[in-house]
Amino acid sequence: MFQKILVAINNSEIGQQVFDQALSLAKATNAELMILYVLSPFDEHYPTAPGVSTDGIYPSFTTDDVNYYLGQWESLKQEGIQFLTLLTNKAIAQGVNAEHTQEFGDPGRIICEFARTWQADLIIIGRRGLSGIKEFFLGSVSNYVLHHALCSVLTVQGVINDTTETPKAAILESA
Repeated sequence: MFQKILVAINNSEIGQQVFDQALSLAKATNAELMILYVLSPFDEHYPTAPGVSTDGIYPSFTTDDVNYYLGQWESLKQEGIQFLTLLTNKAIAQGVNAEHTQEFGDPGRIICEFARTWQADLIIIGRRGLSGIKEFFLGSVSNYVLHHALCSVLTVQGVINDTTETPKAAILESA
């Protein structure tokens, strides 16, 4: 069945669900597990570089600003490694041959490229449930991976934060 499972995670509730699914499947199929965490400069949770402005005015910045920014990234890298080590140790404790790696760049492309070079049979990835304008601006890593991976992909659905109500007519039509 599956020999090599690549699980792409982040440190969130959906990331934990994705890992749990991957661990269960790896145990059931006696597959190797590679845990991948991608640091992306485009993620909304990561620090903004000094001097980056949305108003067209480029403020001056100092060496201290740059050092602070680099320190923030170093801290994020260390947190990622600690998180990956924790998950890897959990998998090994449950009898799964597991490794981890942390990469930097565009998550969708990194996941697909890593899966290709590592020769993964399956990628397991989370899906945040973004749609419409949010997906357009933030992008969809899972959508990219589904369309560009050279192996099978399993998506784990996260909680969908849809504040719009479904029209009653649509509910009746689907019944």
